[in-house]
Amino acid sequence: MRFKVSRNTVKKALESPVPPKRKAPPPRKSVLEPVKGFIDAMLREDLDAPAKQKHTIPRIMERLAAEHDFELGRQTTVWEYVRKRRPEIKAEALEGRRHLDGMVPQAKRPGEEAEVDFADFWLDLAGQRRKCVLFTLRLSYSGKAVHRGYATASQEAFLEGHVEAFTVLGGVPSVHIRYDNLKPAVKQVLFGRSRLESARWASFKSWYVHFPVGSLVPSSALVASAVA
Repeated sequence: MRFKVSRNTVKKALESPVPPKRKAPPPRKSVLEPVKGFIDAMLREDLDAPAKQKHTIPRIMERLAAEHDFELGRQTTVWEYVRKRRPEIKAEALEGRRHLDGMVPQAKRPGEEAEVDFADFWLDLAGQRRKCVLFTLRLSYSGKAVHRGYATASQEAFLEGHVEAFTVLGGVPSVHIRYDNLKPAVKQVLFGRSRLESARWASFKSWYVHFPVGSLVPSSALVASAVA
């Protein structure tokens, strides 16, 4: 008893020099345990709230004190809990809205479809930088494209770009051409997607037997005469 060590302790030490593992104490309950559900509810409100209306840590503590008479939690304790729970609640909400991934395959056939677009680009000419437009006609199947640069997106440039593209490609797409912007060929915008095309564009289409999206697909006889 001189060293204040019991006989049982000495006996265990003689049996094994390695001390037994200590039992881990049970985890202490968080001081926020009574109000975790209320904090989670506030964080769920933030999912659809504008950025400036989301709950800050001081705002959460104010609501806990005013609505639930809870003032035991410190700001760092609330911050640690919110930092952990906010992404978890967001993930839970996304899981509930999850839908099956899928896609609709697009089957393109050679020479059938193309896309046309005008895009801005800058050109250094004679020491001066000027804004120009780039006409692009791209085949949907192969991705082969014809590009031509013009000073403006005029109707003349629009038509000439088509002629250049048809010459390089050796023919006209047999089904249709999609347009991101058909403004150079439009005389008047009507209701909805309806457009009144200019007479010059109508004559151009008639010459090349060309139909844009939304028009009737040409017959096989017309297609044969249109493709080189």
